[in-house]
Amino acid sequence: MAKKRVYEFAKELKLSSKQVMKLLNDLNIEAKSHMSTLDEEAVAKVKEHLRKLEQPQKEVGEASKKKAVKPKQHKEKVKRKPKKEKKQKKGGKLQKVAKNKKKEQPSQPAVSEIEIEEKIVVKDFAEMIGADATTVIKKLMELGVMAALNQEIDFDTAQIVGAEFGVDVKQKQPEAELQELEDIEDDPESLEERPPVVTVMGHVDHGKTSLLDVIRKTNVTATEAGGITQHIGAYQAEVDGKKITFLDTPGHEAFTTMRARGAQATDIAVLVVAADDGVMPQTVEAINHAKAAGVPIIVAINKIDKPDANPERVKQELTEHGLVPEEWGGDTICVPVSALKKEGIDNLLEMILLVAEMEELKANPNREARGIVIETQLDKGRGPVATMLVQKGTLKIGDSLVVGSIYGKVRAMMDHKGKRVKEAGPSTPVEVLGLSDLPEAGEIFQVMDEKTARSLAEKRQEIKREEELQRKSKVSLDNLFSNLESGKVKELNIVVKGDVQGSVEALSQSLEQASTDEVKVNIIHKGVGAISETDVMLASASKAIIIGFNVRPDTNARKAAEQENIDIRLYRVIYEAIDDVKAAMAGLLEPELKEEILGQAEVRATFKVPKVGTIAGCYVTEGKVNNNAQVRIVRDGVVIHEGKIESLKRFKDDVREVAQGYECGIGIENYNDIKEGDIFEFYTFKEIKREL
Repeated sequence: MAKKRVYEFAKELKLSSKQVMKLLNDLNIEAKSHMSTLDEEAVAKVKEHLRKLEQPQKEVGEASKKKAVKPKQHKEKVKRKPKKEKKQKKGGKLQKVAKNKKKEQPSQPAVSEIEIEEKIVVKDFAEMIGADATTVIKKLMELGVMAALNQEIDFDTAQIVGAEFGVDVKQKQPEAELQELEDIEDDPESLEERPPVVTVMGHVDHGKTSLLDVIRKTNVTATEAGGITQHIGAYQAEVDGKKITFLDTPGHEAFTTMRARGAQATDIAVLVVAADDGVMPQTVEAINHAKAAGVPIIVAINKIDKPDANPERVKQELTEHGLVPEEWGGDTICVPVSALKKEGIDNLLEMILLVAEMEELKANPNREARGIVIETQLDKGRGPVATMLVQKGTLKIGDSLVVGSIYGKVRAMMDHKGKRVKEAGPSTPVEVLGLSDLPEAGEIFQVMDEKTARSLAEKRQEIKREEELQRKSKVSLDNLFSNLESGKVKELNIVVKGDVQGSVEALSQSLEQASTDEVKVNIIHKGVGAISETDVMLASASKAIIIGFNVRPDTNARKAAEQENIDIRLYRVIYEAIDDVKAAMAGLLEPELKEEILGQAEVRATFKVPKVGTIAGCYVTEGKVNNNAQVRIVRDGVVIHEGKIESLKRFKDDVREVAQGYECGIGIENYNDIKEGDIFEFYTFKEIKREL
């Protein structure tokens, strides 16, 4: 008999892979995961064990039927007795106190739990716990707290006194805050199996979109009017009666924007790698994002139909980034597929369901809905429209909800086929109408009563305004030492970007070696090329700083860094970067000058002027340029020169300053190697006061 994988054997037995793994463990049969293979002897041993278990169960079942009446009567008697005893025990001490003071104060029913504010008057506290006020005052005196009947005690004191009377004292929170900050933990018995939420990631041109299209066309029935597929940012596929939710959004956005807001959007990441191309920079980026999110990765090795396809080389490259294929003794599932030939798709979907089974994905559908906004758009006819992924509970028509600082009431819902639905359960993506404004992708939504939802939205709007006025700073080299002293930072997460691979590796290794007993330097991502918006969002989600070596952030990255308050440090000498990090860790970093970006211009043409050199015909795309500014020339994201402006002209006249949206001629001091498409970045140094 051929060897069987654990998950195949589980199917044969009509059990879950998890159950079979437990059986193997009980029988001391070695199996690392659901992908492990079992020989004939192991299979026989499990089957024999199951046969032995079946017989006693049948006998017990028959015996229990015969004696069903008597045990039930006995059970009821036993139940009533402890209930009486528990009541006596619970209120014993309190009832005794009340009896002794019966003439002075009537006894009140004892309670097991109360909620109070930060402070409470002694008299009110005594009434709430059903105890005599004099006894409470005596207890306070024993604790060294002298408080009269009408004086206040704080929550901590009340909690200690309450414990003496067998009462659990909890601190009351405003309803809006409670629902905003704390997600209600569901009873394990209320949880039901839910579909997995999958994000497909990978390098550009590796077939990510083609793969999603094949899955959508093969496993999703299009029933929309006129055959037009509704695009709502997510869809569900059905495989053997089980559903899989795919997020049809850029992979990095799903992991970073949402994680930055404290939300986990996906359960499984499918990493698409072309068999003829191998692991590329964006592939590495995707791996790091998935690892940072703590999400299991399934690798789809695409384009296996190509003549130069080499899946084994891809597997070898994956091991260099910590993804060891399961057939090589690791735990990463690698599935060869061809989106073009529609090969291996069923196997990929089966593996997704298998990993989902092992993850035991569950949610409570019978509660108020909570989930994440996937994407938003402003529709002329329908107003603000948001694609939402329900994670817990069931979202229904008429529900009031709050999303960030926005209030809404669900007027209508459409599923991924464009069909109107009345409700949506866990892991279901729906398009929702009825919001007061457009929320941001990654925002968490929560269903609650209308009054609370409105007041919470208003409260969040106030907080948002305050945050805009006084931006809360994240981790930076400037505040690292103070954060270390206060115990806030144990690790310094860093994203490293550089102009060449050698520099990136050298800088990363040197920074990691700078780790101390107090703080560990952790390189969460490294890559070649300009600092992108994706890098900034990863840094935001992971509370990291970004170090760039001979590269610059692009416009979107710089704006995102300002918005997210991310510290970007740029260097041209490796040891300076290492020294700054070490100095920050030692509390010695004392910045005196801060670089201030003035503006940007794009070179549209170049002119060679005799005895002067090359003049760049520029268009100011951002900010402004003045004639005494410093300038750096950026070509394809890499800094190629830094210097000073020699001349700044509008037409033939020398000018002091040129604003955004105007053209000008710029000459760079002692530099003529200027090409069309180069970006000029203008900056100056601003002196800042040292913090004492």
